[in-house]
Amino acid sequence: MNQYDPKFSQFNLSGVGCWLTFLATCLLLGSVGLGWVVNGFFILVALAILTPVIGWLGFRWWLRRNLVEDKCPVCASEFTGFNGTNCRCPNCGEPLKVEGGRFLRLTPPGTIDVDAVEVQVQQIED
Repeated sequence: MNQYDPKFSQFNLSGVGCWLTFLATCLLLGSVGLGWVVNGFFILVALAILTPVIGWLGFRWWLRRNLVEDKCPVCASEFTGFNGTNCRCPNCGEPLKVEGGRFLRLTPPGTIDVDAVEVQVQQIED
C-alpha cells in the first residue's frame, strides 16, 4: 500500500466526540422536559465563577475599612493593625489599642497619661 496516496486522508476528531455527546445530552434533556437539570447545572457553574470574585471584592472592601497604618505613640515606629483590636508595638513592645484609625496606649483605669514638654530656660540678666 502506498502511504502517499491522496485518496486516503485521516482526521483527528478525538475531542469532538465528547462535545457532541454533551450537546446531544443537553438537547435530549431539554426536549424531554428536563430543562431544569440543564438550567441548574448552568446556575451552579455561574455561582462557582461569581462567588470567588464577589468574595475577593468584599474582602478588599473590609480590609480598606479596618486596616490601620499609624505610628506608635511611644517610639514613633510605623506599623499596621486592625481597627478595634489590641496589639503590641513590634519595636518597643508597648501594649496598644486601635481606635478611630489611631494607635492609643493601653493603660489601666485610673492611670493619668502625661506628655512631657521641654521648656527652654531663659536667663534673666540683672
